[in-house]
Amino acid sequence: MSNSRWSTIASTLTNVEGARAKDGQSTKGSAVMLKSVSILMASARRASGKSKNGDGSLGRNLPTRKKVHRKLSKLDEQQGKLHPKVMEYYKKKTHFSKTEIEALVRMYRKLVSNCHIGSRSLATNSGGSSIAKPHSTVEGIERSVFRELLHSTFDVVTEEALMERIFCAWERGHEGMPIRLEGWLVGISVLLRGTHQEKTAFCFRVYDLNGDGFVTRDEMFVLLRNCLIKQPQDEDPDEGVRDLVEIALRKLDIDKDGKVSFQDYTTAVTEQPLLLEAFGQILPSEGATVSFLSTLQS
Repeated sequence: MSNSRWSTIASTLTNVEGARAKDGQSTKGSAVMLKSVSILMASARRASGKSKNGDGSLGRNLPTRKKVHRKLSKLDEQQGKLHPKVMEYYKKKTHFSKTEIEALVRMYRKLVSNCHIGSRSLATNSGGSSIAKPHSTVEGIERSVFRELLHSTFDVVTEEALMERIFCAWERGHEGMPIRLEGWLVGISVLLRGTHQEKTAFCFRVYDLNGDGFVTRDEMFVLLRNCLIKQPQDEDPDEGVRDLVEIALRKLDIDKDGKVSFQDYTTAVTEQPLLLEAFGQILPSEGATVSFLSTLQS
């Protein structure tokens, strides 16, 4: 974290108490899509004809509507598109328009491609004996690509430990796994256009290191200690961190039970918005947000 930003947060914690495709490619893609749909429909008709056995019972090869829908959606997604029903679903789940979602899907595909290239490069450099990582078979945006995106595109300049927490908290229910398309769209929506409540919930999830629903003294100490840059003249920097933890508790622990619940955090940051990122930067800068959103329109 930069010295100026840390100074702002430290000052806030200390003083807030008083204030409280090209046409050819498109045509080819459409032809492939039509052919794929024809094959799927033909398969469905054949299965339907065989769906009843001699005894009148239903056969096992009848494709369900859900399976066909999944296959169509996958074909669309591979071509940088989304099935209309899937598009409507994402429009309801995010704060983006159809054009913006399409741009974000294309960007997601590029990021996933970069992950694949990086993995192949790692395997080559290690003589083909790279150690398999957990969830490596799950398609999505990997840690290294995600961190570079936050740093270079969104101006999120923070230490590795907090970067890891942002990655793990990005998609609820898939902590630590590559970020999938839905998680990418919903997460970016919160980051760039999220309501105050959405951003508050995300920041709290990042700071709640063990996921127990509270930010404790120990967790605050870890987060704040990572933010500080140790100076040569500091004999015991941990003492200063402990002082900041106590100050943070006074500002955030509304019910005075020695830890910060989500309700405590929500109440405190509503009264003093600067406390939203009291334990390290999570959200992009305003300039980076405006710049990124403008690229989705082009």
